[in-house]
Amino acid sequence: MSNTVLIIDDDSELRAFLVGALTNHGFKTAEVSNASQAEEVAVQVRPTLILLDLGLPDGDGLELLQQLRARNATTPVIVLSARDQVEDKVSALDLGANDYLTKPFNMRELLARVRVALRHAGHRTATPDPIVNAGPVRIDHERHEITVDGVPTRLTPIEFRLLSTLARNAGKVLTHRQLLEEVWGPGKETETHYLRVHMASLRRKVERDPARPRWLATEPGIGYRLRDE
Repeated sequence: MSNTVLIIDDDSELRAFLVGALTNHGFKTAEVSNASQAEEVAVQVRPTLILLDLGLPDGDGLELLQQLRARNATTPVIVLSARDQVEDKVSALDLGANDYLTKPFNMRELLARVRVALRHAGHRTATPDPIVNAGPVRIDHERHEITVDGVPTRLTPIEFRLLSTLARNAGKVLTHRQLLEEVWGPGKETETHYLRVHMASLRRKVERDPARPRWLATEPGIGYRLRDE
């Protein structure tokens, strides 16, 4: 089943609402109401994207997320949850969720995030491109060059790795932990001050107004996202 969104949520009214909205926008859907069915259906359906609730009647959604990621590391997962604590959001993103929306949510926003997640999932499954474009940023990995709005921009090695990591995951929230591990390596997971300092410097080079960033967005208490639209 191509272009199928798997909905994992025990709220039958919400599932019906999501099915209707997604169908109207050209998606096929599959749905389950609990964790015990989710893995089996995911294998059968092979969805292109999963919408996952954390508060399932027979298990915790975070555990299910781990299991789904163990089976498939690339299918985008967007968490839809009434849990609005930063800790829950960070845990879901660290475990591999591509995005996190708190209930109640705006359907237009969800559809936009679905499109972003699917677009970048397609990029990840294709042959890696030495050129990465995201918003005004163009990164040439072979030449180790950055341009912003067509203007060559000099970055430090850490700034280059930080921007490159965000650009490869454009549209996706990356937690402080994920960025620290990717850019600085293991053992720096709690050193968020490194990240703040270099992000501030990077914004001065990328943003027209660093105090009100358009592209390098902060997700308070969670991490950062490079917007690309």
